[in-house]
Amino acid sequence: MSKELQKNYSIGEEIGHGRFGVVFRCHSLDSGEVYAVKSVDKSLLADPVDLDGAEREAKIGQIAAAGNPHVVQIHSAYEDEVSIHLVMDLCEGGDLFDRIAAGGGAPMREEEAAELMQALMEAVALCHRRGVAHRDLKPDNIMFDGKGRLLLADFGSAECFGDGRAMRGIVGTPYYVAPEVAARGFRIGGMLWGREGDEGNRWDAVLRSA
Repeated sequence: MSKELQKNYSIGEEIGHGRFGVVFRCHSLDSGEVYAVKSVDKSLLADPVDLDGAEREAKIGQIAAAGNPHVVQIHSAYEDEVSIHLVMDLCEGGDLFDRIAAGGGAPMREEEAAELMQALMEAVALCHRRGVAHRDLKPDNIMFDGKGRLLLADFGSAECFGDGRAMRGIVGTPYYVAPEVAARGFRIGGMLWGREGDEGNRWDAVLRSA
């Protein structure tokens, strides 16, 4: 773990892990505030493109999060010989996918779904005003803090746009691709129906159904 990181934060227990790294609970030695620190193992980023992508995700995430109450804030970043460490908001409330699954197939109340969609659209609108397209909106990337506040996360597929720059190619998760790609988009249906559709998560099946 980075010595510079440990000068400012006390590292606690592991709270999650993924393909490229581990997430720990931590707290600031100055303020006592509790955060999450995502440590990305650079040895697992064998392709220079992956390493550039991790650094790019952090930069784009900071642009999108600035002053945006519904985007996971990246508070600081550190790098050592082994890892890249990102200190960010702790999302103790889980994600929207888990919240839908916890309903056991029962639909979410329309009022609750509408409230969540309003918060999500506010987050996306602020991202767009800052020239950032998330490009992978799905329940897994919609998190909640300990007070139930919605937070948009994971800017690994995000891209900056503007000045005539075109974004090409199909990016994202098949079942949640944007409407101009597959005429579907991030759908409120999972919340209202308590389940997703029957097309699966393959590009060919989803595009045919669109």
